[in-house]
Amino acid sequence: MSKESDITPYSENINSTSSPKATSKSARMRKVGNTLKWTGLAGFWVQIFLGVVSSVTLALAIVNENERSNSGVGFSLFCAVCGLICLVVGICISFRYGKMAIKFLTPNAVPPKKSTTIKIVQISIVTSLVGAAITILGAETIAGIVLSKTLSLDPGKIFNSQTNTEFVNSLDVFIIQACINIIAGHLVGIVSSLWILNQIDK
Repeated sequence: MSKESDITPYSENINSTSSPKATSKSARMRKVGNTLKWTGLAGFWVQIFLGVVSSVTLALAIVNENERSNSGVGFSLFCAVCGLICLVVGICISFRYGKMAIKFLTPNAVPPKKSTTIKIVQISIVTSLVGAAITILGAETIAGIVLSKTLSLDPGKIFNSQTNTEFVNSLDVFIIQACINIIAGHLVGIVSSLWILNQIDK
């Protein structure tokens, strides 16, 4: 059997119990199915939790327009939202892992080919890497803004200033917190996908 179908079922006209090789293939399919099931499940719920927390945090940041000091804050917020969208895609792929696992574990069901499974895992990895990169860019921007505010802080303005946009405010903290959670979510997606890819290639 070709490498293309290493984790696909044998033809129905072959008795799977008649040869040790067929038994080995069946055991491998169960292993791949269990890996997809439990790794996908763990990644799905962790990413869901981080995604929900990030969504709430970003929602608070978006409605807090009065504390936006400059365009850099808006850019950081935009990057965080883009990263969150990529995280949602990663969550959907983690959910799909579970659907694929059912096909590997259910008798008489035809699981996806190895190339198809690997392609989905690769899409997940690329999506997480892109989302993490965009979010890191936003995090670096807001971190630079917070640093510049801190270094230019004039104690004499604390009680005289009419606005707090020139000081570190809740909006800055919201965006930083959201970026950290989104990056963590992408990291979970990358680790889980790499683990699945490693098990498939064994």
